Amino acid sequence: MRFAIPGMLLVVCIQIFASAAEPIQREWTISGDRREALVHIPEKAMDEPAPLVLVFHGHGGSMRNSMRSFGLHKLWPEAVVVYPQGLNTPGLLTDPEGKRSGWQSSAGQLGDRDLKFVDQILKDLKTEVQVDAKRIYATGHSNGGGFTYLLWAERGDVFAAMAPSAAAGLKHLPKLKPKPMLHIAGEADRLVRYPMQIRMIDQVKKLDGCVDAGKPWNDLKWCTQYESAGGTPVVTMIHPGGHQFLKSAPEAIVRFFKEHPKSAPKKPEQ
Repeated sequence: MRFAIPGMLLVVCIQIFASAAEPIQREWTISGDRREALVHIPEKAMDEPAPLVLVFHGHGGSMRNSMRSFGLHKLWPEAVVVYPQGLNTPGLLTDPEGKRSGWQSSAGQLGDRDLKFVDQILKDLKTEVQVDAKRIYATGHSNGGGFTYLLWAERGDVFAAMAPSAAAGLKHLPKLKPKPMLHIAGEADRLVRYPMQIRMIDQVKKLDGCVDAGKPWNDLKWCTQYESAGGTPVVTMIHPGGHQFLKSAPEAIVRFFKEHPKSAPKKPEQ
């Protein structure tokens, strides 16, 4: 059974539906646009600060597809997990006419409708449940991964760590501040080409002050961690596949987020 709840979600509704097996559909109206998201709220979030994760689908995708493919609410049931739905949006690499759903790719585009959507989601949830301000995260695949980089640039102070997949955000680099990152990339990716993703990873490693050649991370396949003198490490999950979302990525994303609550940056040793 599906429930659509417009605007502010009443606390009593959360108490009724928080234990539901599947996330609940919510609706907002923002600048005249009807916006939707699937929201998982753990029962304990009513009384105890809970992590919050935003999960963004790729171009042409949907909130239900991202819920099924990421499944973070099942891997991390203690977290508030939000799967927002994009609107029809012109794509940078495909769909120039904007007939399919997606996310803005730069600040100011489309009236910043997606940044405003995220702002409203966060505002509402912070008033409805106990959100741990030190454990707010964003992840997404392809266009959703690109939007994750945009959030880092435009709303970076909100988030503790980011986990983009099959994406790059080179144009956002001037606005990025050091932050832990997990980047998932396929060596055979022909849409968001692998060399461009590597350029992005290398630039973030430089930004984050990564100081070593990398070592295996958490015994997870294809994962390498690059330590940071400032306490903002980079983990890469480089697999031999293409642009598709890696089935084993969600486990890595949850582990990475759990390891990286927001903390004061470390000063490099003199």
